[in-house]
Amino acid sequence: MNQTTNTVLMVKPVCFAFNLQTAGNNAFQEKGYADHAQDKALEEFNGYVELLRNAGVHVIVVEDTPQPHTPDSIFPNNWFSTHSIAELPANKVLSAGKGSLAEEERSAKKGGSLVLYPMFAPNRRQEREKKVLEVLLGYYKNGFAQIIDLTGFEKEDKFLEGTGSLIPDRENKIAYGCISPRTNEEVLEQWADQLDYNYCLFNAVDENGTPVYHTNVMMSVGKKYAIVCLDAIPDLDEREHLIELLEETGKQIIEISLQQMNSFAGNMQELQGKDADGKPKPVIVMSATAKASLDKEQLTLLQNYAILVTPNLEYIEKNGGGSARCMIAEIF
Repeated sequence: MNQTTNTVLMVKPVCFAFNLQTAGNNAFQEKGYADHAQDKALEEFNGYVELLRNAGVHVIVVEDTPQPHTPDSIFPNNWFSTHSIAELPANKVLSAGKGSLAEEERSAKKGGSLVLYPMFAPNRRQEREKKVLEVLLGYYKNGFAQIIDLTGFEKEDKFLEGTGSLIPDRENKIAYGCISPRTNEEVLEQWADQLDYNYCLFNAVDENGTPVYHTNVMMSVGKKYAIVCLDAIPDLDEREHLIELLEETGKQIIEISLQQMNSFAGNMQELQGKDADGKPKPVIVMSATAKASLDKEQLTLLQNYAILVTPNLEYIEKNGGGSARCMIAEIF
């Protein structure tokens, strides 16, 4: 199975703004950037899409709608994820009314699994009411083999916010996650059971001892490497266990500092793109802020693996508390 994809879905903002409902446990959000936030975010969004397409990544753009007002809809990876047929165990792949799919039927299906996640902020739950799902179902012309709906956990105040909360190593079927108000182990356990994953949970905090709200601001896993802020993991046993798992799965660990984490250096994602000659080439997306925080050695290591795509996302980062990885939902 593939760790990376050449297709992503992005949501074009129409009412982007600072979200008070998420600011309570997202230390990456900053007040004071509200003026012209929508105009600036749209400019940054369009520039990001152009850079991705120039790098050979297929981008599906869905335009947001003014109502209901969802200021964070620009971060679709938190409320859904897709998984290829190859990720699913045969006995878990179901066709409505038919039971388990035969191998040839599984191969013919375009969509594997769609997962819907329980969201912490009530206004973020409204993102599921919009046309993104309609676009997804249109893209997967033969439908999904399996839909996993975890949104019922919202009634119990238990949350798991997609590939913000968990970092899937798809090839090795391991999900990494840091415990926070938005990452609940009970929900993660059900997710892992449905997709036949193992998982590694740990505690991660910033320099003030505040829990890191999403794992994808302190960690990213590519095909051959892992970006991780080890200093954010205070428990040395948990830190060592994470290192062992990454090394056992053949990942080169590229460590970032707490200061670099605060500059969104952990919020990267590897995709499949093309080089100048049209040949397949890995792409790593990160913001210009993240790139500027890295030292020469770190940049050299990453450039040995992939082309770097580094959009300017300052207003999106300051208002939304998320960056380049948060803005893309991978389509498998």
